[in-house]
Order: sequence, then structure tokens, then C-alpha cells
Amino acid sequence: MQAASIKNKADGMLLVEPGARPPLKWAGGKRWLVPHVRRLWEGNDHRRLVEPFSGGLAIALGLLPDRALLNDVNPHPINFYMWLKRGLRISIDMRNDEDLYYRHRAQFNQLIALGKSSSKACAEFFYYLNRTGYNGLCRFNKNGQFNVPFGRYKQINYRSDFMEYKNIFEAWHFSHGDFELLPLTSADLIYADPPYDVEFRQYSKEGFDWQDQVRLAKWLSAHRGPVIASNQATPRIVDLYRKHGFHIEILDAPRMISCTGDRSKAKEILAYRNI
Repeated sequence: MQAASIKNKADGMLLVEPGARPPLKWAGGKRWLVPHVRRLWEGNDHRRLVEPFSGGLAIALGLLPDRALLNDVNPHPINFYMWLKRGLRISIDMRNDEDLYYRHRAQFNQLIALGKSSSKACAEFFYYLNRTGYNGLCRFNKNGQFNVPFGRYKQINYRSDFMEYKNIFEAWHFSHGDFELLPLTSADLIYADPPYDVEFRQYSKEGFDWQDQVRLAKWLSAHRGPVIASNQATPRIVDLYRKHGFHIEILDAPRMISCTGDRSKAKEILAYRNI
């Protein structure tokens, strides 16, 4: 599979044509950021890429590293990726239908309650809910139940065969858990894209608060190898990463369309050190 190529849109925003598109919708996805990360990755592409918050895999699929450790605190996207690594083919009914959506959501939550979050069925339901739910959100309540409402799409293109990811993922390792538990070496390049420093942080049942942001910045600054991080450019995030010795760039990030139709640019940091 060929590496990603870069093109310019009429508005000057850099976009990416990846070697493989991310298989999930992902609110706040990072395909737009790949060219910025790639220029820091160049010269470091012999390293293992480590992502503590792998999310929708936009960065990994944009860079296509030979080796990667891709982690997330949310076990459900990780379970989906692990089934893709096995050559997942989805067999459940998939339609853009509200009644079917809520039935599948209830079945998914029942599997979670029964301790079957690593099952093939959970991976199948997660993909369907991700494609069909509102705005590609991934949101869980404090009991670990998926609570995203039905989306409002006119048409959805579902897929059932993901065989091309099997080869891409062959040398990639997937895990879920807290970032501080990751087994690192000084040769690893870390790219960290944590939940943003904004009001909504209920990406997983554990949440991610300001103390976690501080804990992450301290952990990243202790790594002897190259580190790249992105986040919402709130004043305290900028101050936090500067305090820990990161070089800071402020970028214009594309804003997901809001309920008001606002598409104005959002400010985001690209923070890096040891590069």
C-alpha cells in the first residue's frame, strides 16, 4: 500500500489522501493534521510509533509506520481494530433505520454488561453504531453504556469486508488502558492526542479531567525520545506544554459543523520536543 499523498484545497487547507482511510467516523479526527505530523516524523520513520490515544487511527494510517503500539483508554475501538487485524467481515443487519439503531445499541450495551466487550459481535455493533449514530460521536456514560443518539444522515455507505486492514495492522500492536502503563523504549516516537481540554470529556466512562492533562504532559516530558502532542489551544494547555519544555505551534483546525452551522476555524496546538 502506498504512502499518503498531500493536496491543497482551494481554501489552502492541507488535506490527506491516506494509504488507507480510517475505518471509523471520528469526531475531531486528525486527517487534517497528518501533513504537520509527517514533517516531524520524517527522519524518525525507523522508530516505533506509539499512540496513547489512538482514536480513529488517522495519524497511524496517514504515516503507515512499520511498527506501532496503538492504545486507547476506550476498549471498544481497540476491540474493533483487533478484529480488523483478524480479517473482520460483518454479518449483522446494517441499515440507516432509527428502530434498528436503538435495538443494536441495546444489544451492544447488553454485551458490555455481560462482560463480552472483546467479542466479534461487539466489534460489529460498534462499527454500525459509529456509522449510524449522531455526528460519529463516541460517548459513554459513567456506567460504561454507549449513549449516542440516532444520527440524521440521508444515506450511509456501510461496508462488511475490511480485509485490506489485515495486512496493514500485521506489525501493529493494539492495547487499551491508561497511558502511564504503556511499555516504552527511548527509541519510540510518541504522538499523543488526548481528549481535549473542553467541557465535554465523557469519551469513556472514566472521563479525562485537568489533572489527567497535567499528568499526561509530565509523562510525555519524561520520555527520552521524540514526542508530539496535539490539543485544543486553551491558554492553560499552551502554558502547560511550554512549562514542560515543548515547542508550540498554533494551527487552524477545521471545526466539525455545529448545531448552529458554525464552520469557523478552531485553534489547536502542535507541541513537540526531542525532534
